[in-house]
Amino acid sequence: MFISPAYAQAAGGGGGSDFLVQLLPLVLIFVVFYFLIIRPQQKKAKDHKAMIDALKRGDRVVTGGGLIGTVQRIVDDREAVIEIADGVRVRILRAMVVEITAKPGASGSDEKAEKHEKAEKKAPSGPTYWQILGVPENAGQAEVDAAAATKAGDPAAAEAIDTLKDPVKRKLYARLGHDEFVATLKD
Repeated sequence: MFISPAYAQAAGGGGGSDFLVQLLPLVLIFVVFYFLIIRPQQKKAKDHKAMIDALKRGDRVVTGGGLIGTVQRIVDDREAVIEIADGVRVRILRAMVVEITAKPGASGSDEKAEKHEKAEKKAPSGPTYWQILGVPENAGQAEVDAAAATKAGDPAAAEAIDTLKDPVKRKLYARLGHDEFVATLKD
């Protein structure tokens, strides 16, 4: 009726190897977690830090909040200033930059080349306002004012003077081009 002492000793003696067998699945789970979750996350963080450190003026970036802009200035190792629209600058944390969409001189030059080709294809139908006043396209305000003074009585130059003397109209004229600007005025 009683269990012999030999069986009782045999059952308790193999406890050390059972502990290792029970611990093995936990170790395997940790190894799987390390290679599938922890290690890729560390690599992603390292790549993000390298991207943030390489951030420079002229880069087109996307922030964590969804803002898209061009880096205007790096304030310090934590902050940068980006321009999200003409004349609208925002100070951001560099760590919030999620992606650099374009480097200066990379794809931006392709876009500029396309715009230049379109501009060449669409030559203005008549003389531009710059040509009417007799000043180069990159003329400063003083040159435009001087040319406007000489052509003040000319009715053909009145619209050109009005457009090029007003900074807002001048910027719009430069952006749209002669024909599109004139068509916008007629509408």
